[in-house]
Amino acid sequence: MKLNWPSVGPIVGATGPDETRVFIRAGKEVLGQDQRRCFGALRWRQAGSAAWSLPIFNKLSPIFDFSCVFVIQGLAPETLYEYQVGWFFAEAELAGVQALAGDLQWPAPEPDFKLSFTTGPSGNTAPRRYIVGSCRYVLRLFGGNFFDDRGDKAFRSVLEQIAGGQSVDALLMIGDQIYADDLKGLAPDQTLDQFLERYRAVFAQEYIRKLMARVPTYMILDDHEIEDNWPVEATSSDRTSKYIWAMHAYQIYQCSHSPLFPSNGERIEGTLSHFWYSFRDGCADWFVMDSRTERVLEAGARRMVNDGQMGALLKWLDDGSGNVKFIVTSVPMFPDMKSDKNDKWDAFPEQRQQILDFIHSKRIRKVVFVSGDVHCSFTSELRLEGDDDFLVHQIVSSSFFWPLPHMRQSSFGFGDVLKGKGNQRYVGALTSEMHSKDNFARIEVDQASAVVTFYERKGNALGSATLAF
Repeated sequence: MKLNWPSVGPIVGATGPDETRVFIRAGKEVLGQDQRRCFGALRWRQAGSAAWSLPIFNKLSPIFDFSCVFVIQGLAPETLYEYQVGWFFAEAELAGVQALAGDLQWPAPEPDFKLSFTTGPSGNTAPRRYIVGSCRYVLRLFGGNFFDDRGDKAFRSVLEQIAGGQSVDALLMIGDQIYADDLKGLAPDQTLDQFLERYRAVFAQEYIRKLMARVPTYMILDDHEIEDNWPVEATSSDRTSKYIWAMHAYQIYQCSHSPLFPSNGERIEGTLSHFWYSFRDGCADWFVMDSRTERVLEAGARRMVNDGQMGALLKWLDDGSGNVKFIVTSVPMFPDMKSDKNDKWDAFPEQRQQILDFIHSKRIRKVVFVSGDVHCSFTSELRLEGDDDFLVHQIVSSSFFWPLPHMRQSSFGFGDVLKGKGNQRYVGALTSEMHSKDNFARIEVDQASAVVTFYERKGNALGSATLAF
């Protein structure tokens, strides 16, 4: 049986020392075929080995836009693997397609389309290398029949770095992976089909697709996955229609291959009660916050995150791992904004101070906030007046692509005391140049420091900073 090449993916998702996840979606052949059963198949081997594993299978359900996630287990740490993947129609149950294992013709991707992944280290001392970015604006043109591909050049630059010997252990996309409201109030996405079509187009662009097929990728949403500044202008109708459809599409294309879903052998299972998650990768511990969907804006009850997420974050911070603690929050933690004041952490000063006071009281070291959203990039540090031992770092990386003027340093209150209650006086300072152009960040981290280098969309280095722990 000849297998078909996926229309979206493969996306290598959450990857640890002994496991990885791979997402695919079927091709255009499924259109109008809702009653036909289709399945995905995947096999793998260590690089250089002649022997492939037995294939594993999964059902491609129309409920999940004909997609699935394979869970590959029993792998060796820090090992390069190759894989092959495809999909097919079959009038059978999932258990019945196992009989086809010996009669599969695997599709061949383009020559420079490498299907591979490297498992993570088993200990907590290994240095790691990451690509981080946010805000990839993709304009829908000509009635929705064409999507602008200028933002895809950032991923071409990452692939060129890899080809030149700069390895990447993971890609973190930290908000606004799609712009469902790319023309602001003019014809924003409202229906499930519209959100799904946008994901299919954005994630199928050439270079992001090639990169995600070989580098473990982690994602979290920000506002544009739903609408600008969500939920500031949300109506009750938006919360029961637009939000439901946006989050269903988000779970399919961004959550499904993350660590969020538990696995049942070769497949993921379950339903989600939240969208934040954490993972460990060598010397780095990551907590990926949901800074968008748990917001409450009513006076007297304002919050950025609910008690469950806050409790999980504080417990994770104080787990005694000794690792570098990267906290992803799609909007910057500090400094306070001189404009755009209602959407960032300075609009929720009580919860921000709760986090910072906890870090201070517990004497937690090596904390780095990682953010996007603001269409400029920089590193900064937060100090506490009267306590020279307190130090928190921040990396802001935005945007992969934004076609309008970018934010500048004058929009940020560097040197000002953060809003908050009590006697604690936290003050943020810029520790790098501010880059007000399209770019992405490369982070090289070990237990002593993190070196952050910003690159413009076409690959030229803009500047770097060292965050010493």
